Amino acid sequence: MQRILFFISLFAISHLSYSQNSLSGTIKATDDHAPLEGVSVYFPKLEKGGVTDANGIFYIKNIPLGNYQIVASYIGFQTISKSIVIDKGDNKLNFDLAPSAIEMDEVIVSTPFHKLQRDNVMKVEHVKVAQLKAAGNMTLAQGITDIPGVSSVSTGMGIGKPVIRGLSSNRVLVYTQGVRLENQQFGDEHGLGLSDAGIESVEVIKGPASLLYGSDAMGGVLYLNPEKFALSNTTKGDINLDYYSNTDGLSGNVGFKTSLDKFKFLVRASGDSHVDYKTGDNDRVTNSRFGEYDIKTGIGYQTTDLKSEIRYNYNKSVLGIPDSIGEQTTRRSPDLPFQPIENHILSSKTNIFFENSSLEATLGYTFNNRKELEDSKDEPALHMNLATFSYNLQYHMSKWGRWETIAAIQGMHQNNKNYGEELLIPDATTNDIGAMATSHLHLSEKNDLQFGLRYDHRGISAGPNGEIGSENYISELNRNFNSFNAAAGYKIDITQKLLARINLATGFRAPNLAELTSNGVHEGTNRFEIGNPDLTNERNLQTDISLEYKNQHIEWYINGFYNKINDYIYLQPNGDNVENTPVYVYNQQNANLYGGELGFHLHPHPLDWLHWESNFQTVMGKLTDGDYLPLIPANNISNTLRVEFDNRDKSLESCYAFATFHTTFAQRHVGNFETKSNGYNLLNIGLGGSLDIYKQPIDIHLSGNNLLNTTYISHLSRLKSDGIPNIGRNINLGVSIPL
Repeated sequence: MQRILFFISLFAISHLSYSQNSLSGTIKATDDHAPLEGVSVYFPKLEKGGVTDANGIFYIKNIPLGNYQIVASYIGFQTISKSIVIDKGDNKLNFDLAPSAIEMDEVIVSTPFHKLQRDNVMKVEHVKVAQLKAAGNMTLAQGITDIPGVSSVSTGMGIGKPVIRGLSSNRVLVYTQGVRLENQQFGDEHGLGLSDAGIESVEVIKGPASLLYGSDAMGGVLYLNPEKFALSNTTKGDINLDYYSNTDGLSGNVGFKTSLDKFKFLVRASGDSHVDYKTGDNDRVTNSRFGEYDIKTGIGYQTTDLKSEIRYNYNKSVLGIPDSIGEQTTRRSPDLPFQPIENHILSSKTNIFFENSSLEATLGYTFNNRKELEDSKDEPALHMNLATFSYNLQYHMSKWGRWETIAAIQGMHQNNKNYGEELLIPDATTNDIGAMATSHLHLSEKNDLQFGLRYDHRGISAGPNGEIGSENYISELNRNFNSFNAAAGYKIDITQKLLARINLATGFRAPNLAELTSNGVHEGTNRFEIGNPDLTNERNLQTDISLEYKNQHIEWYINGFYNKINDYIYLQPNGDNVENTPVYVYNQQNANLYGGELGFHLHPHPLDWLHWESNFQTVMGKLTDGDYLPLIPANNISNTLRVEFDNRDKSLESCYAFATFHTTFAQRHVGNFETKSNGYNLLNIGLGGSLDIYKQPIDIHLSGNNLLNTTYISHLSRLKSDGIPNIGRNINLGVSIPL
């Protein structure tokens, strides 16, 4: 691998070009032909762009030769995407943008061809983190539950893990900074290990993404887009502060970024501190307190034919592990048991551009240090280190007619080490390698086809642990797993306003170390778990169908899926007990999941400031023997009334207000060691705006979640078995000050 990287670097240096290819143009409104200031003009593939000045003029330089998509976007206007050929020297392109009350289309980064949402063959959800924060969400794990089809398995407020259409844990892959995040995803007692500070947006692939990402993406991908660098020859900074009444929570971050013609730099530091949360009964849940400290930084270099960036993220979380409503206190330091968890993420991405083709190399190193302190704050009972090196080499082939093709080699090398007395999984080494090719065929202006194939190999080796014949003995493990996968999708614009998508994709997941090797009591579950070293790959085939309609007044969508999983791995009691603890064993059986999402958005013209949004989501999961799958989210529906005003000529530049009524239905279809859950209703209200005070812009948002202080227990709460409710009323006040 080092030799490959050396030749890539050597090739990059030898291929640098000093030609100054540029693009300029003017952007105007279609209705009055007035120039538009502040329009973003962006090359998604190059991650390079500019902004129009007061005369509507933009200028972007140092662009490589070739054929590229360019996107022009502006709030209140329809986003436009065009294909353009960059020739040597100065290039010209003008845009006319039409006013629109519809939300801006976003460029999808998690799929390989970087197209707008409406042009993408796969249905991918996209939401900005600023939008999640404005809704009063305390953490990123809580915020993603606002995305239809996405839920979270939670342990209080500090610990949450994503669930996509009923699948979670190692079946959902998290990507950040363009690399896979590996932090013992099989465990229940820790969360994402990421702060929302320095993350610009979230994309969700709801379904098998093994073609693009390999094992562990059979249920979907949570793709976190990092904060962009500043535009060339600009410098920016900002301070953001939030207060949460329920947990006396304090959250803040400060960022700075600057860019020259070629060099770019950014840094952001953040911190959060929360006391025990209060339920709807105004009882504090003992030891649910948590804190988080995070720093993200990056440096970039870009010329005409070369773009390279290195990013680093350090995150430390201190998580109390709650299990009762006991002592009522507002202390911030955790009681025993608690977990201090550290994550280091180092990533590098380099693009070399040729005429109509490019080479991309993404390298990642993640290091997860997980401890659990049970009886002493000095000696951890559980101490695990997980080091992962990952690589992704992609060649974007020359565009041939209507074809675009990408070929890639991806993989990782991973080591797990134990240093504490307790052992959840043994010391082990995992090696992955996969090869993939995918193509996009633009059949016509209304028809697009995308398909691909992939092969993966995973090897897992672990030495024996403990004494032969002892209760917690784990035998030696050497397993290899192989898989072929395919995906195909078709998008058609049935009319100018109605489009349809159909996608078929296979996925797979190799069993994780806990499923293969467990032999002991699993912390926090009151179960003695016994792994099965003979487990095979989980394999699935999912069909997705979606319809979307948009006009001047109304938007609606219907998404449906059917997911057939062969050899689904699950826990089942075998009737035995070890020291009065029930024994559960890992088994395999075929399973089926099906459901979907419905959405509706009304924005009646000329009342473009008025919005009514509604969405409904449902999922059902069953084993072939008739038992229901565990951790399946309950059906729910949300209705939101939102108003937005834009007053650019006044001190109050823009403002909004919303009211959301969220209904979660009872969950009666439960796994064999779950209990049923009751339904509940939550009312959330918020408002915010951008103020201009003495020429200093300030963004303010105020929101109230669960305003009626409802006492409820989510079906996906791990505190449900103890009868502990979720969070009660919470008021959030946030201020953002650009510098």
